[in-house]
Amino acid sequence: MPNRSVFFVSDGTGITAETFGNSILAQFDAQPHRIRLPFVDTVQKALQAVERIDQAARNEGRPPVVFITLVNADVSQVIRGCNGLVMDMFTTFVEPLEIAFGIKSNHRIGQFSDATKSARYNSRMDAINFALMHDDGQSSRNLALADVILVGVSRSGKTPTSLYLAMQHGVRAANYPLIPEDFARMCLPSALVAHRSKLFGLSIAPERLSEIRRERKRGSVYASLANCIEEVTEAERLMRREGIRWLSSTHKSIEEIATTILQLIRPDRLEY
Repeated sequence: MPNRSVFFVSDGTGITAETFGNSILAQFDAQPHRIRLPFVDTVQKALQAVERIDQAARNEGRPPVVFITLVNADVSQVIRGCNGLVMDMFTTFVEPLEIAFGIKSNHRIGQFSDATKSARYNSRMDAINFALMHDDGQSSRNLALADVILVGVSRSGKTPTSLYLAMQHGVRAANYPLIPEDFARMCLPSALVAHRSKLFGLSIAPERLSEIRRERKRGSVYASLANCIEEVTEAERLMRREGIRWLSSTHKSIEEIATTILQLIRPDRLEY
């Protein structure tokens, strides 16, 4: 659906509407044009949003799909008047939950209101700082405070996974590269030996690794397929020898990798 627009309209950042909407859209083999309209918290802004939605409807000859998370009834009513198929998360979910719980929702605008007062939010910020300080083995200080230490060859996905674990789950994730010197000794880097129980390995198909590395250093030995095959083979052999749990990141999303790690190492983070 290259000529079909989907709008995510919210009085906050729009992340909730976008995440929910994309989860629904993933059930369809389609790639519509997505537009996020955040901070639509006044009637005037809602009217401007309706103009964009109606213009898309005219251009495309069909009503756009509009996912909304809007607390203010007046703002919501304006958006409902657009020439689009409106999917209201609050009407669909919040109102039935008010009945089920027997209480009214707080109708708070934006999921991040007063975020800095939240212990969960501050935990995530601390975890992000920890991940940045311990990225790519640049520091081995305070590794005892890590919830997980990711190991694997360069460009196997350790850094994005570490940051995702920190940002989404407040997990203190360090990452440490396995390099040819480790393979020659066939033993873990000394900084990791005391933290063996926290190690989790990422591997990757050599062909994919070569593609990724060529984007950084085309024509180098580092990016050559032969070198990638050797590094991946040796890294997997080392992880098996050391009893390190690992998975291949080749065909897995960051979300899938992170969830697997949480299930194995910090299952408590799946409950909150």
